[in-house]
Amino acid sequence: MHIDILTLFPEMFTGVFQSSILKKAAEKEKFSYNLVNFRDYTENKHLKVDDYPYGGGAGMVLTPQPVFDAVAAVKKERQTKPRVILMCPQGESFTQSKAEEFAKEEHLIFICGHYEGYDERIRENLVTDEISIGDYVLTGGELGSMVVVDSVVRLLPDVLGNQESAPEDSFSTGLLEHPHYTRPADFRGMKVPDILLSGDHGKIRDWRIEESLKRTYKRRRDLLEHYVLNEAEQRIVDKIKANEEKE
Repeated sequence: MHIDILTLFPEMFTGVFQSSILKKAAEKEKFSYNLVNFRDYTENKHLKVDDYPYGGGAGMVLTPQPVFDAVAAVKKERQTKPRVILMCPQGESFTQSKAEEFAKEEHLIFICGHYEGYDERIRENLVTDEISIGDYVLTGGELGSMVVVDSVVRLLPDVLGNQESAPEDSFSTGLLEHPHYTRPADFRGMKVPDILLSGDHGKIRDWRIEESLKRTYKRRRDLLEHYVLNEAEQRIVDKIKANEEKE
């Protein structure tokens, strides 16, 4: 996978791409990236990339020319048909399933805006996806793109040390993940559940499924509305509901 990020502030990404999993993944050539300052593509003699909005209003709007030309340049260089992702609070809410979808692509281009917004022609004629990481507004799209890139790259083959980690993550299965414990078995009187020390992998698997369902029911009940329960899982949920009614 190759990732191009169009931004007015490429220096913001230095720490992110030079640390932890992303750094190791790039060093192992599991993905490559390029930070593109689209100000370099402006035809404005003063190097401006924004202007006042037609019709008046507060703030400045990114002009289409630098963004269109920057996208055209990186497409020409890679000779691919990339997903062009606009980071925008009006976009589709980012989810684990969307990360899994992006992880199958060969080339992603992220457009990180600033100021009041984008010229609408960028949105209508250039991008394939509009993505939001939440119902709030940031000063720019850089932080949001970092979140998306991190969640996508960790799904690429051989990026994580344990290849079973990603498929078992919260939201990957449609449910929140079960609790985890490690040594010591008894920490200041707080003990690890006996089942996890039993060595009975079948019972441990069942315990994890039940705990995952409990946690999802208590914290994110909305996820269960879209999750297809099998018979065993349905019995567990019915039991959780019955216990809740008793309380």
